[in-house]
Amino acid sequence: MTKIFVTGATGYIGGDALKAIIDAHPEYEITALVRNSDKGAQVAAVYPKVSLVYGDLDSTDLLTKEASKADIVCHFANADHAPSATALTTGLGAHPPTHPGYLIHTSGTGILLYPDIRSGTFGETSAKIYDDLDGVAEITSLPDDAPHRLVDKIVLGAGEEFGERVRTAIVCPPTIYGAGRGVGNRVSHQLPELCRVTLERGHGVQVGKGLTRWGNVHVHDLSSLYLRLVEEAAAGGSKAEWEGKPSTWGREGYYFCENGEHVWGELAGVVAREAKGMGLIGGEEVRSLSGEEADACSEWGSAMWGANSRGRAKRARAVLGWKAVGGTIEEDVRGALEVQAKLLGKVKGHAVKAAGDA
Repeated sequence: MTKIFVTGATGYIGGDALKAIIDAHPEYEITALVRNSDKGAQVAAVYPKVSLVYGDLDSTDLLTKEASKADIVCHFANADHAPSATALTTGLGAHPPTHPGYLIHTSGTGILLYPDIRSGTFGETSAKIYDDLDGVAEITSLPDDAPHRLVDKIVLGAGEEFGERVRTAIVCPPTIYGAGRGVGNRVSHQLPELCRVTLERGHGVQVGKGLTRWGNVHVHDLSSLYLRLVEEAAAGGSKAEWEGKPSTWGREGYYFCENGEHVWGELAGVVAREAKGMGLIGGEEVRSLSGEEADACSEWGSAMWGANSRGRAKRARAVLGWKAVGGTIEEDVRGALEVQAKLLGKVKGHAVKAAGDA
């Protein structure tokens, strides 16, 4: 019986991934960390076979204990919480080398923003594209001031610290879009925030020249990558081996997850045109914001719309046979606008189910 411990079960990423795992493998024995009885009731109502433990990411003794009992830990909750990452790797480190524990950790391609953040250059394009297969060593040795880098280092160092007892994989998603299928929050952040600001201001917005590029992926495709990694771990590390096979786990077990990329200024235009067509704003104009103005509209708006994050998901395709099959981010704009319009009271209707209760 494969035992899995999950954090972030009611979050956007974790909720969708948990559903994908349970749907594919109802035989897995899953324990989920939840903050309180309300969150627990949400999970229990939909997944009565999931065991619940109550605590948060600062409940490090609990995390260590649960990780020590699990075959696989899926850490969906937070890319920047160092104590929880340390607790989970420590718990998995209690495994014997003959039965290693697996950690699947969630980071994010915000880690690639550091050059633009350092220089304060927002809205400009960059030719730099990172490669998680041939160029993985560059990604796993980024400077310490890169976002998410602190926790990435904890996870990457687990193999050296605990040897064969702990095997790790880091999943690093870019802009995620699409309605989640899980319990709790079903809405992503970057595109919905762009839609919200557009509706509140009555026009589209971009940072600077709007030339920055990000990769993107549908949340269901992201969940399919998590599922493949879980299945690989449940099979004892890999379901298929071949000569010269790239690494699945360890320092090279680093996975971007994308289905192409978008230019933020162009996507802002799509949002504005769609909003006008829906009768939510009066025109299709997209106005330029400074970094400071973007931050005033949304926390870290300067970086999430005005800095470059370009990476290619080669490893998942080569090692796991992963494929992205979801629709495009542009196709998701109308749905994202509908959710935000209802939340802002601009469209009559009941509470939006897609927004969740978290």
